[in-house]
Amino acid sequence: MLGLSSYAGVMESLMNRAEEQQPSSPLTNSRSKKQESSKNQKPRLVGGFVLVHAGAGYHSESKAKEYKHVCKRACQRAVDRLKAGALAVEAVAAALVELEDSPFTNAGMGSNLNLSGEIECDASIMDGKSLHYGAVGAISGIKNPVLVANRLLSEAQKGKLSAGRIPPCFLVGRGAHDWAVSHGIPPCPSEKMATKFSLSAYKRNKRKMELAEKMDTGHNQTKRRRQSNENENGSGGLDTVGAVVVDLEGNVAAAVSSGGLAMKHPGRVGQAAHYGCGCWAENAYNMNPYSTAVSTSGCGEHLIRTMLARECSAAMQSEDAHQALLEAMQNKFISSPFLSSEDRVLGGVIVLRCCRCVEAPPSQNIQGILVEFLWSHTTESMCVGYMSAQDSKAKTHISRLPPGTVPWTMFGH
Repeated sequence: MLGLSSYAGVMESLMNRAEEQQPSSPLTNSRSKKQESSKNQKPRLVGGFVLVHAGAGYHSESKAKEYKHVCKRACQRAVDRLKAGALAVEAVAAALVELEDSPFTNAGMGSNLNLSGEIECDASIMDGKSLHYGAVGAISGIKNPVLVANRLLSEAQKGKLSAGRIPPCFLVGRGAHDWAVSHGIPPCPSEKMATKFSLSAYKRNKRKMELAEKMDTGHNQTKRRRQSNENENGSGGLDTVGAVVVDLEGNVAAAVSSGGLAMKHPGRVGQAAHYGCGCWAENAYNMNPYSTAVSTSGCGEHLIRTMLARECSAAMQSEDAHQALLEAMQNKFISSPFLSSEDRVLGGVIVLRCCRCVEAPPSQNIQGILVEFLWSHTTESMCVGYMSAQDSKAKTHISRLPPGTVPWTMFGH
């Protein structure tokens, strides 16, 4: 049986009456102290919350510091945008750019190389307010794929093109690259996106594949090649990055970006680009009391066949978010009939949900946003970071699955 690690946290916030002397951010950690404002300074309401991940896979102790640092920087970038008045979708894109620019993550700069020694990236973004979505798959020569996905989203929001044509929301390969350049996103030579680490990993993987192919022929050759690929594409190389954000107005957004599996076939598109698989975001509406945002990581093929992002989002409408996520991971992923032939089911998610709530009698006119954030993974580890607009710095954590095969749970406070 596969192991399952999960975490749940809660952030409560209140929007106080304007006449109160002490202003409060609409999204404030309930354990943090509120800052008092100067008598001559008008209260300025700023708020928001971001949760990021540097992938579900394996994060070595030697690089733990670097993974945590990039998560902190990504959180800070998003919070800076929120404080400047940006909506959730702008803030989540800012977080992803920081994650893509790090040479330690498998997204944008330093992405895995495919069989041909080239970098092809996937990315997607979803706006919970408009429910628009943008994505790119197997795109080369673009430093920040999430910017192309975000531009696709924003262009689609403008409406139909000339002659009533429907604007694209998902582009791949050369077409995605050319569209990006034509919309002002500068190209970046693939050789400049490779790092010493990604190049050495490619050469090492290539040697192993060549050795495996020489060892035998026929059935045994196929079996050995499959085993070699499984070893190379195990939980050590699944560090897709992502983020989820809620802004001052309660809008949510989610994004994800990935360089894909090491030694993948050219043209392969993973979950990071697929609708409902890599990320999902939708504001509360009608019968759904909660706004939800999800970003996934892991083996793309596993996440695509289970549409895990959308499944986790739907589960978050239950009263107990933590229990709902555990059940979704177990029933919709680990024990999914769509993955019954798999020996190892590899994946991880970060989830944010929020709702407007009344914490006092209506006469006091006090309302706010309750934010819950969670993560769960079946891989050896998952690196996450989170921060509210009231925090001075982000908090980071590398969640590790303990030795053994018994599923376990880690409860938050």
